[in-house]
Amino acid sequence: MRNHNSKRLATPQLGNTQDVALRNYLAAHGLKPVEQGGDVQIIPTQNPQILDLFKNGQIDGAWVPEPWASRLVVEGGGQIFVDERDLWPDGDFTTACIIVSAEFLKAYPDVVKAWLTAHVEVTQWETAHPAEAQTLLNAEIEKLAGKKLPEAVLAQAWMRLRPTWDPISASLIASADAAYAAGFLKTKPDLGGIYDLTLLNEILKSKGLAEVH
Repeated sequence: MRNHNSKRLATPQLGNTQDVALRNYLAAHGLKPVEQGGDVQIIPTQNPQILDLFKNGQIDGAWVPEPWASRLVVEGGGQIFVDERDLWPDGDFTTACIIVSAEFLKAYPDVVKAWLTAHVEVTQWETAHPAEAQTLLNAEIEKLAGKKLPEAVLAQAWMRLRPTWDPISASLIASADAAYAAGFLKTKPDLGGIYDLTLLNEILKSKGLAEVH
């Protein structure tokens, strides 16, 4: 039987980025999930179902990525309780990284460099042209999902994101440590050498942009 004073919070998947972030936040504030004797029930659920559960009052909140956070606000009538940007230095943390196998990088460095060059240029463009970028993005979402995002949702989600070519490596390392602390990893991770930023920094230097670390 559930403790009626407990809170029900959803995340998109057990052990994923948002799930780890929520558990790390709870631990930092002296709270525990129910499986550890606490009174917070964490419910891993796919994002579309999270919105339905929230609308129906079956969960009290959720730790989700955009645009689902904005959908919970705009479509579900929710409020932002914690903006994860406030938990990181300068408000920056990685949500997606470009990856390539070491073998492919060694065999095809020119291909990787060309891809990264395009990535930097596209990022520069969308940062300079946010309205046009949002229109293009919503058109692609419609192609993939069959339906565009409501303009209010897209505007809010875009406001809380910062397109960048910087992998913000320190945040990935911190997230891995948090996953270990939450019990998802058996050994403390050593991510030294996980990033090879050589080609990216060559590109940034050629464009007169600051290198990343």
